[in-house]
Amino acid sequence: MAVPKRKTSRSNTRSRRSQWKTSAPNLVTCARCNEKKLSHTACPTCGTYAKRRVLDV
Repeated sequence: MAVPKRKTSRSNTRSRRSQWKTSAPNLVTCARCNEKKLSHTACPTCGTYAKRRVLDV
């Protein structure tokens, strides 16, 4: 099993963790009600997905 020879410095640890970024959600407009929704999910306001009604809202 590999064991580190030296302790990783705080600056190296923090510079590595600086790449862990969150991204904004990919929002698209609904074709029926023109509200913003997540892509590839049913619309929470009107309950449609791919121009079909799938949820009872």
